[in-house]
Amino acid sequence: MEILEEKKNKNRQYKPVLEDIPDWPVYKLSKNRKEFIEDVARQSIDRIKMLRPQNKQLIDELEATVYREQNRLKRNRWRVDPKDDPRFWSEVKNELSAFANKGPEEVGRGIDALLERITQRYANEIAGNFTQSSYKFARSAIKFGFLRLLNGAKIKKFGAFFRNRYTLRDKIHIVGKVKMLRKLAKQGTVVMVPTHFSNLDSILIGWVIHSMGLPAFIYGAGLNLFNIKIIAYFMNSLGAYKVDRRKKNLPYLETLKMYSSLAMQRGAHSLFFPGGTRSRSGMIEKQLKLGLLSTAIEAQRSMCTSHGEMKKIFIVPVSLNYHCVLEAPELIEDYLQVKGQDRYFPEEDKYGSFQLIRFLFRFFSNPSSISVSIGPGLDVMGNYLDENGNSLDHAGRIINIKDYFISNGDITVDRQREDEYTRMLSQRIVTEYHKINRVFSSHLVAFVAFEMWQKKFTNLDLFSLLRLPEEDLEIQYEEFKETFKRVRKQIYLMKQDGKINFASHLKGKSDSSIQRGLDNVGVFHLNRPLMKNKRGNIVTKDLTLLYYYHNRLVGYDLEQFI
Repeated sequence: MEILEEKKNKNRQYKPVLEDIPDWPVYKLSKNRKEFIEDVARQSIDRIKMLRPQNKQLIDELEATVYREQNRLKRNRWRVDPKDDPRFWSEVKNELSAFANKGPEEVGRGIDALLERITQRYANEIAGNFTQSSYKFARSAIKFGFLRLLNGAKIKKFGAFFRNRYTLRDKIHIVGKVKMLRKLAKQGTVVMVPTHFSNLDSILIGWVIHSMGLPAFIYGAGLNLFNIKIIAYFMNSLGAYKVDRRKKNLPYLETLKMYSSLAMQRGAHSLFFPGGTRSRSGMIEKQLKLGLLSTAIEAQRSMCTSHGEMKKIFIVPVSLNYHCVLEAPELIEDYLQVKGQDRYFPEEDKYGSFQLIRFLFRFFSNPSSISVSIGPGLDVMGNYLDENGNSLDHAGRIINIKDYFISNGDITVDRQREDEYTRMLSQRIVTEYHKINRVFSSHLVAFVAFEMWQKKFTNLDLFSLLRLPEEDLEIQYEEFKETFKRVRKQIYLMKQDGKINFASHLKGKSDSSIQRGLDNVGVFHLNRPLMKNKRGNIVTKDLTLLYYYHNRLVGYDLEQFI
């Protein structure tokens, strides 16, 4: 039954929710880009001055901002950074120094002028640049390029590049609450919050949004992605706004949050990765970044006070599932360096356009697939929704989202209350990630093998285990098979309880499922994390990589079944 449903979803063609691009909220936002940026900057200044009400506090904050920005330029400058960054921050530093010889009124005017320059600069850096013509070209180019790679790689003849024997749905499977998501997009503002494992995520989710017939979303994309030219072009064309994780100063963070909040209030469907960055460990995110997530709460509260019919904000968790992650070797090394209390290396991608295209070609030439699982819609409190977008309590009764923001009979601003709401929402999203996570055979073979070696060498800590020589790492196939079947059976039971999901290829004969997992786990890496040796037993060529892929199933208490 499940296989039939997958095939049905794979072949389904969704009609656009909104036919004309000029009707899309993201188009309207970009059409008035200058006015929107000015509004973001102005309201960001108001927020900063509310948080730092005294001139002395503002000066201290600006001095800290200059110090951090100049330090960033010395230690971790990227190609995508504005060329005039050094000059700009040097000028701001000089102006701050000049305040020492000025009176209070002049200092106040100077602070206002500096805040305006800084927030305007940040808002311009952050803002997306969606245009109808660029979007159409980028959308067509991605579809054409992926199709050509897929057909050429699969058929392995030059003429196959120009055939359409295979479609992207053969490689990228969209499952879950697609119908609900499409309906919510007509009723209010959708905020899609996917898991984040690879640089490929941003382009992939862009294609998925289009494939589901949804209007373009604004994206919160890591600025590091814009160092890769081919991704930078498509992200710019698809309406991405830039998130620079190196910038931790108050003016930048408040400008970023204000951009997100105001865009939602104006009806722009939004997407950001609440984990903040790609999962270094390979685990499903457990601790989410609350900054951008809090903007959904703030935007909903603001929309509750607006005149006319109240529009709602809908949160939709999404789980991205891969057999192989291109950047896995570097990501897991970063994670282990932090876990081992070594120094942390900032996020800087070693892959350029050529490496990405080569990876895509290898992906399309392999039986490996990607799965995108759409979770159920939630309101900003984490409550489930019915088919009409109404919020439901634990007993299934309709509740009014406005009630969460009312104090003494009025809708009020309460930062402490909204911080708690944000934490509640983040916990709900993490729970949903685990429920909609779609277990691949590659995830399961990696988990079983690594846990079996951990059980065998119980006297070793993680780092000692990872240093074991290959000759000490071999599992008899029959023993591995029995453990695999036992853990798989538990996953079947957990799915019945709604605690996890799995791909249809995990079912069937255990030998076939194991072989599929071995064929696909880390399939594009030079050193395979798991394979059979000549004796037919289970071995590894890279235990650290195996640890990364094993981590996908951490958090379900499956270790007790090893």
